[in-house]
Amino acid sequence: MRRLRILSAGMAAAALLTACTTLPTNTEPQALRSFEPQVVEQSDLGPEEGQEPDLLLRDFYTASAHPTQDYQAARSFLTPEAAERWNPSESVLVVDRIDLVTQPGSTVGQHSFSVRGAVVGRLAAGGSYEPENGVYEATIEMVRENGEWRISALPAGVVLERTELRNQFQPHRVFFTAPSGQALISDRRWIYSGQQGLDTALITLMMEGPSPVLAPAVDPLLPPEATFAGIVDGAYQFTGFTDVDVEARRLFSAQLVWTLAVANIPEPYTVLVDGVPLSPGYERLTTDDFADFNPLINTNAIIPLFALTDGVVRRVADEQVLPVEGELGSLENIESVDITADGEVAAVQKNGIGPDSSVLLAGTLEGGLDEALRAETISRPTFEVDSRSQWVVVDGDTIVRVVYSGPSGEFSRSTVDSSELDGLEGDISVLRLSHSGARVAMIINGRVHVGVVQRVGPADKRIVNVRELAPQLGGTALSLDWQPDGSLLVGTSTPETPIWRAEQDGSAVTSLPSGNITAPVVAVAATPSMIYLTDANAVLQLPGTGGDNVFWREVAGLQGVRSALVAAY
Repeated sequence: MRRLRILSAGMAAAALLTACTTLPTNTEPQALRSFEPQVVEQSDLGPEEGQEPDLLLRDFYTASAHPTQDYQAARSFLTPEAAERWNPSESVLVVDRIDLVTQPGSTVGQHSFSVRGAVVGRLAAGGSYEPENGVYEATIEMVRENGEWRISALPAGVVLERTELRNQFQPHRVFFTAPSGQALISDRRWIYSGQQGLDTALITLMMEGPSPVLAPAVDPLLPPEATFAGIVDGAYQFTGFTDVDVEARRLFSAQLVWTLAVANIPEPYTVLVDGVPLSPGYERLTTDDFADFNPLINTNAIIPLFALTDGVVRRVADEQVLPVEGELGSLENIESVDITADGEVAAVQKNGIGPDSSVLLAGTLEGGLDEALRAETISRPTFEVDSRSQWVVVDGDTIVRVVYSGPSGEFSRSTVDSSELDGLEGDISVLRLSHSGARVAMIINGRVHVGVVQRVGPADKRIVNVRELAPQLGGTALSLDWQPDGSLLVGTSTPETPIWRAEQDGSAVTSLPSGNITAPVVAVAATPSMIYLTDANAVLQLPGTGGDNVFWREVAGLQGVRSALVAAY
């Protein structure tokens, strides 16, 4: 389990109060200080004349959210000696809020403040957000020089209030290709809003590689000598691609194009490698050239919906419930089901109790279903990007990967290495793979955990970098699923806040309108335009755009019926 991390600081240093590991050094987001000539200068962030010490200290923390010119604005609040000593790159902590209390013994010429805040996360190298739980405590010394208060001693590192992170930084997605070469994996990064040349910052981050948390899910695509050389006459220039083959160039182009396009940087993109086009015929790249890698789901796209009601699967369309074709539509006692956009099906059928009472059936909507696995309990299946492969939890603690072999018509089974979960108590009640297959979300003993999927062999997978995503939910989580934008939808047993949205990187966990929801929320699903849940009474929906809607409506065709909806991607 994640242990409480408590950070304290004396006059000029920070140290942990507990025996937990310290925050790593040199964790300043690299995107914040790159290409400084292109950053918009802030001229009104310095101290005000005659400012009281407590107000000046608060303004210092506000100015610390602006990293331009090596935190020049924040340094203006320090004495010259302290400004020279202060090392802001030690760490970038994010706290819920900053509380200041004057310490005893302060005089008209000297003040000491105790600074305290609940640590909720930190910005690591490259602007990636990493959740933390702990308490920040520091002592700040201030002196009066020439009638003006200035900070004379403070710990190394930067401390940001969560509101300042959101006000001064923007999350962007940098894309990397999955080892299968079939999908793009998003890596969420926070970049300073005053940073001009956003395309340059994003490409620099992309060339530096994935964040440490995501790295195990990404295979190296380019050699170390591959370098971004900047923008010349509107063309993105790269060097060191001599040994990069055609397929690697194609995958690199896909991640480059979609990284820029998702950040709303206008296409087409002229890309030159060692002075020539990246590939013959690809002088100017557009998203149309790499449509198969599109990480965005069209908000107007029609996502097939299915409902599991009283053990029977039905299709939901045109405000009515219709029979499902194939063998699936004739089966009863279905406990859970997952269905892909191309019609692949995985369903768990329950027949009585006992060691082999649950059966995993796999096949297609149009064809038949075959038995893939038997156990006492089997969780709801979840598909990889390759829909021939699916994961389930057997008997609450063993994660099994089931792969269908087309030529032989047989299923192979392997156990996913989940040894990183060994320290967590309780069964895995829910398991969901992300749309890219690079991440996995789980509910373990009512708590939400996420991990990264590492491929350790052709048929072997391992779950690594496991962390609790929304600790404030405690042990109340009952259901979860990934949303199209990469965030998580979480249903709970809490009457006051039954439904939550959790960002992929843990930077925010937000309760959604509870309106007329009656807890518990036992099932959730989402399309690009709508959120669905099953509460104690019915299946409800709310537009994903939110707006002024606070009340959830019953799903047309399922009024008065308690079902679990499945969105087929």
